[in-house]
Amino acid sequence: MLRSTLLAASRSPRSRKLIEQLPPTRAIVNRFVAGETLADGVTVTEQLVGTGRRITLDHLGEDTADASQAAATAEAYEKLLAALAEAGLADRAEVSVKLSAVGQFLPQDGEKVALENARRICEAAAAVGTTVTLDMEDHTTTDSTLGIARDLRADYPWLGVVLQAYLHRTEADCREFSGPGSRVRLCKGAYQEPASVAFQKKSEVDLSYVRCLKILMAGQGYPMIASHDPRLIRIAGELAAANGREADSFEYQMLFGIRPEEQERLIAEGNTMRVYLPYGNEWYGYFMRRLAERPANLTFFLRALATKS
Repeated sequence: MLRSTLLAASRSPRSRKLIEQLPPTRAIVNRFVAGETLADGVTVTEQLVGTGRRITLDHLGEDTADASQAAATAEAYEKLLAALAEAGLADRAEVSVKLSAVGQFLPQDGEKVALENARRICEAAAAVGTTVTLDMEDHTTTDSTLGIARDLRADYPWLGVVLQAYLHRTEADCREFSGPGSRVRLCKGAYQEPASVAFQKKSEVDLSYVRCLKILMAGQGYPMIASHDPRLIRIAGELAAANGREADSFEYQMLFGIRPEEQERLIAEGNTMRVYLPYGNEWYGYFMRRLAERPANLTFFLRALATKS
């Protein structure tokens, strides 16, 4: 019930106004978001790269309903990629893109606009020697997102996609996207989905995650294990070993601000560890989904409110 409430609040303008006006909110958000500006994103990227981490940067924004705003988001990614190259970070940092932020939901030709803008971003990434991963949103966007991914992969076979283990369909999607050169970020899923399309119990989602992970580890692509769950991380390592994978043939991914000690442990063991690093002033929806995902995040937030009010 609490998770449903938080996810509903993530799309509520009224809730957003209330949360943003709370005095300690900005300081708390800084735990999960690099900052509001491009310079903030690049600075934190440089700091994290210095600790052995790799990075995927998300210029925050979603549900764009204006073509000019979608184009502006694509331009922001082009500037980000140029800044990463200028700072000498392009070989350690890539970008993650939500298609809804580059036009997917536009009432006319949304998919076409999103494809064109995503292509611009892929071109900019290729020019500086890095990659792009398409983020996944709620289940209503899955077919559209994977369709755009298929189109882009004809020219950019390194394009990454995100697949969500809580969806019933994901095992089949893993089989399709586990071929040579493919990059798949496997996560549990962060949206409130109906039982008709998604597993509802944590135990069911975990079992689905392992089934999907087995497919990806046995495939010819590059699995990206996006999880903070110690048991799933351990299983991922065992599956990698069982399939004869070298350390550079897969990677672990975690969110900025969550389980930094575990990130350091994985790096120390010789693994590739990538941090999902968001930045930008459209942080509200991302922040609320992080609270909904883990009770510990909400406890941290409420404790900070109590001590700073």
